[in-house]
Amino acid sequence: MKKFLSLSLALLMILSLAACGGGSGTSGDTSAPKDSGSSQPASSGSTDPTPASGGKLVVYSALNEDNTIAIADQFKADTGIEIEYISLGGGDAVARVQAEMGNPKADFLVGGSVDLYGSLSEAGAFLEYDSPNNDGLDERFNDPNHFWQGWYMGVLSIIVNQDRFDKELAPKGLAMPETWDDLLDPAYKDVFVWANPTTAGGAYIATACQVFRLGEDEAWTYLKDLDKNIHHYYKGAGDVISPVATGEFIASIAWGHDSFKTKQEGYPLTLVIPKQTAYEIGGAAIVKGGPNTENAKVFMDWLLTKEAQELSVATSYRYPVRDDVAAPAGLPALSEVDLVDYDRDQAASMKEAVLEKFEAEITSNRS
Repeated sequence: MKKFLSLSLALLMILSLAACGGGSGTSGDTSAPKDSGSSQPASSGSTDPTPASGGKLVVYSALNEDNTIAIADQFKADTGIEIEYISLGGGDAVARVQAEMGNPKADFLVGGSVDLYGSLSEAGAFLEYDSPNNDGLDERFNDPNHFWQGWYMGVLSIIVNQDRFDKELAPKGLAMPETWDDLLDPAYKDVFVWANPTTAGGAYIATACQVFRLGEDEAWTYLKDLDKNIHHYYKGAGDVISPVATGEFIASIAWGHDSFKTKQEGYPLTLVIPKQTAYEIGGAAIVKGGPNTENAKVFMDWLLTKEAQELSVATSYRYPVRDDVAAPAGLPALSEVDLVDYDRDQAASMKEAVLEKFEAEITSNRS
């Protein structure tokens, strides 16, 4: 049994994913693993130091490549283990692990929502491993069957181009949106974009969020009313951020960590975390039968150290799973975020039916 910790985590947003089905960063060449090329010294301050062991580790990563490189560099500095990685979208990474089950090429899958990991766990693609470093974590982060490990958390937000909002919508008397229902205002018609939940995992989580907060019937009414304002749907969950940041459109729904990272680059992007918002738990798992299993266990333990969690905060702004890691400035504490009662098992079991209905009753009826 894992101990429960109060989640007084500050909102920080860790490594960007390919989305619970889609994070925003992938490598242009996914044919062969890349060396991290580390030359950085090890950082101090880890409460759970990992002994150096050397060798290598092959990782399929659904994180942005810059985040993967930062992790690979520090992991090598701390342990001597060289990471060879391939950057893939979450869905593609899962498909690749499944396709290689008869002859695994990778040792580790990292990034993407744990929602994606269930099918691989059931298929026997992952090695059962219970890291000693997860004993103090809230139970939501630990797979009771020990096939995957949650090591970061992301929260859905409404994103707004502040410049266009101030020029075009504020003069109409519109206040900055604070709730999901505020997005139904007709003023957002054709200046609002979203990702398609049939292709973007993050958008599916946002869809399921409406079911959990409203109930099924009212959720479908909400989704159909929201569709009236949507100019068009993008394929990936992270694809909506750039057109809002640059002012092509005014508003959307996106992962807060990815959006905050873009805001830090100087774009006039405002993030609103609405009440009853949904969240993702970012996963990690050891591939069963991989060539470097012992090093994979070292990596799993390392991801849960204070040092690695702090590195994640610094490079991607997601929530850590440890409550002794400080939040980046400018973001609300997790204790201030109103999370919907998100049932991951129900979300998984209803997914096929929800997506079929979304396609039949919403996307196929768009003019």
